[in-house]
Order: sequence, then structure tokens, then C-alpha cells
Amino acid sequence: MASNKENQLVKRAHQVQRFTEQDIEDLMKCQDPVTGPHYFLNNFFHIQHPVKGKLLYQPFEYQERLVDSYHDHRFNINLLPRQTGKTTTAAGYLLWYAMFMPDSTILIAAHKYTGAQEIMARIRYAYEMCPDHIRAGCTSYNKQSIEFENGSRIMAQTTTETTGRGLSLSLLYADEFAFVPPNVATEFWTSISPTLATGGKAIITSTPNSDEDQFAQIWKEANHKFDEHGNSQDVGRNGFFPFKAHWSEHPDRDEEWANVERSRIGEERFRREHECEFLVFDETLISALRLANLEGREPTMKMGQARWYKKIDPRCTYIVALDPSLGTGGDPAAIQVIEIPTFKQVGEWHHNLTPVTGQVRIMRDICKYILDECSAKGSQASIYYSIENNTLGEAALVVVNEIGEESIPGLFLSEPIKKGHVRRFRKGFNTTSSSKIAACAKLKHLIETDRMTINSKPLVSELKTFIAKGTSFEAKVGQHDDLVSSMLLAIRMIMLLQDWDPAIYDKMREEAEGEFDMPMPIYISSY
Repeated sequence: MASNKENQLVKRAHQVQRFTEQDIEDLMKCQDPVTGPHYFLNNFFHIQHPVKGKLLYQPFEYQERLVDSYHDHRFNINLLPRQTGKTTTAAGYLLWYAMFMPDSTILIAAHKYTGAQEIMARIRYAYEMCPDHIRAGCTSYNKQSIEFENGSRIMAQTTTETTGRGLSLSLLYADEFAFVPPNVATEFWTSISPTLATGGKAIITSTPNSDEDQFAQIWKEANHKFDEHGNSQDVGRNGFFPFKAHWSEHPDRDEEWANVERSRIGEERFRREHECEFLVFDETLISALRLANLEGREPTMKMGQARWYKKIDPRCTYIVALDPSLGTGGDPAAIQVIEIPTFKQVGEWHHNLTPVTGQVRIMRDICKYILDECSAKGSQASIYYSIENNTLGEAALVVVNEIGEESIPGLFLSEPIKKGHVRRFRKGFNTTSSSKIAACAKLKHLIETDRMTINSKPLVSELKTFIAKGTSFEAKVGQHDDLVSSMLLAIRMIMLLQDWDPAIYDKMREEAEGEFDMPMPIYISSY
């Protein structure tokens, strides 16, 4: 049936209209509180196929279940492959909800402005193709919002920290939520949750990005389906119902299609985009496939804010690396403790409110702890420590001088600085773009070949947001990389030490003669 005799795209509000018996029957079936969404979608929801043009929506079996999950649960989170019709299905359900649930306020929050426009375009097209006896009249109709005569409205906005704040929402639809910047997603969810407290529904849908973002956290909690008494329940501990579909549920996709797609986009992207594995989307230093297997573990002991993952072994050498900070609440300072030649991370510390003096004293206390543990076992400790001396590092070097280098167990390791044909020595390590890249390459190789053991969960989290930026790597916007920076300093220290210890040398060379440049001569400062 055409929209109306005048072929108007938008039905005007509050008009007298004649209905046939069939019209009334259709309208009643669409209004049914149980089967209404399916009847509307299967009979009156039209889509624009990219090749075939206008088509009546014919849902796949998984899309039927997806609509049920929308309708039967207050909170939904959907982990879905790319290009399987999830946005189309959502658009149809949102249009039904607005027209047949009066006085509803529906917010579409998309990770990009173009995404919000695309969803609204699908809703507007479906509305315009709907017969008049089914669709509600409009009081306002534009690209970013539609208001209906029944008091309902649909709004589409880009996801920001304040999107939806102050609204009393009946239904929130968050599209590709995993790709909203992490800091924005966290603030948005904190802001939007109270607006749903009056009984509103939420649908969050996305392909996966990182297993550390807000979407991943909600998904994980939704899959914990046991209550406090250990009884299984339909929804997760956070009240969300998790829905996941596999690419093979699309009738046009089989193993032959999958093999072609894998060869076209690569195994990593295929597993993320189509198999819905939580592999990091960004170009991270460590490969996304390896990051997916890095989990970290709980520390075996805590000393203040220092976390220890392994007992001290007096037969090993210990590297203690400090990346200092202002200590005023911004970027944290960080210390890494690495055991060689096992290349195991045994300890870690980081904090953003400890002043520089405190940072150096904590480094000293860590070195003393290693010394005491070795002495208790009748062995002499082998400890090397150092500080990144860029900018803030100067203040840390002053503190070392004030408390006395001799009060810190171990040897202060420093890297010579070469300018032209002249080499000069300065305590600590000065980080340049070239030295950072070299350390990044070594860290990447050690982790991806399982030669280094990372135990820290916070460090694993930082590695998942340590991404390519220009010709180097740094933390994603809104994230920190201080634990990574201190680890890179430890790697540089080990690279210098490889000339001193054959075991370290063999481990670092990794049976690839000539693969890495030999380090510059070592310099150990002393008074």
C-alpha cells in the first residue's frame, strides 16, 4: 500500500483517517505487546539493499532471536559480527517502539556523527515506506530527530561524555560502543546510567575492540550469570542479557567465504571483525593476537604500593628501572623490576601523587628488599638500577645525589650520550626517538616470542592501549603508558648489560647473529 493518495513521505499529525477491517487487524497485530515487533518488521519494515534496492525485511533466524532479546529484556548487550544486519534490525525495532509505545524517549548514541546519521536515515526510509494505517503522524521530522503525535520521539547523537544527560530515557541504543574512546565511553556510561533508573531499556551493540574498554567490561559482567547464592540466572550480575551471533549464521556465508575473507583482511582482523574475539583494534606495539593471551595475575605479595609477583632468587640479576613524574596527580611515576636471565617481571610500582623524593626512596627500598632477601639466603645480590633522565629525571638525579648513591644497594647504570664524535656521560638514560624505537622493537620481540614473562595486569592493560603514533608509539588518548615506559627503560638497561653477562648476551641475541646492533660501551657511575 502506498503511503497515501498524495504520495506524501511524512504523515501529518492528528488527521482524520478511514480504516478498513484489514487495516484495523494489521494495526492491532502491530500493537500486540508480545508479537507486535515481529509482525511489524516482517510485514511493514522496508530496507534499502545496496544492490537490490527496496526490499521488505526478511529476517535471518538469528535476527529473529535478536529482536526477542531486545523485547524480552530490559538491558541488552550484543556482540555481533560485521555486516550481518544488526543495525538494520535495530532500526526496525526502534521505529516500532516509537510508534507503538506512546510517550517514549529513544536516544541513539553512535560513536561517530556519520553513524548516527546512517541509523536515522534507515529509520526515516522505513517510516516513509510504511503505509499510513500503520505509521504514526509526525509533529517534527528532520535528520537528527523525529517526534510523533503519540508523544514519542527518536533522537540521534554522537556519543560524548554528556550525551543524554538530563533526559529521562525510555530506550537507549548505543551503536558500536566498543569504538567510542575509552575515557569518553566511561564518562558517558556513568552519566547515562541514572537516566535509565526510572525503568528505561538499554541496547548496546558492537563488534569487539579491546577487552579493556567499557563495552568489554559490561559484556564480561553480563556473562557472569550466577546470583549471590550460586543459582544460574538469565541475565548477568549487571542485569544485562548478553547476545552473541556467529558469522556462519548469515545464510550467505560459509567456509569458502571465510577463507576468502581471511586472505583478504588477515587472520587477526577476521577473528576480531567476524569471530567477535576481543582483539585490540588499534595498531599496538604488541600484536593483538599475542595481547589476547596476555592476562597477568594477582601479586603474591604487596609492600605498600609495590606489587611482587615472584620470590627473589639469589642466583639471578635484578634490573630496577624508574620512570619519574611530577607526582601532582597527573601522569604516574613507575618502577619495574625484571629478573635476568629469566626475563621475568617480578615487581612493579606506580603512583601519581608521590613526589620525586618519595619516588627515589621507593626505588631505594625496592633495591634494599632485593638485597635483604639475597643476604638472608647467604648470597650477594646482583642489582642494577637507573632513572630516565629526560626533563623530570633531572630532579630525580638531584634526589639521588642528596640521599647518597651509596645508600642505594646495587650499581647505578648509565648510558653514554654520543654527540658527533664526542661521547659524554650523564647519569641515567636519556630517551630519544631512536632509543625508544629500539627498545620498543626489543620488547615486542621478547613478548611475542614468549621470552619475557609479563605478570602485571596493569601493565597488560597499558600495552593494549600503547599504539602507533607517527613514527613512534605512545598511549592512546586519555590513557597512560608509564608502566610501559619504565619497562622500556629496563629493556635498555638489559641491552647494555648483555656485554657483561654471557647468559644475557645469548638470550638477547636469540640465535640471530647480527640482528641487533651492539650497544655502546657501558658506564657505571659511582662516587
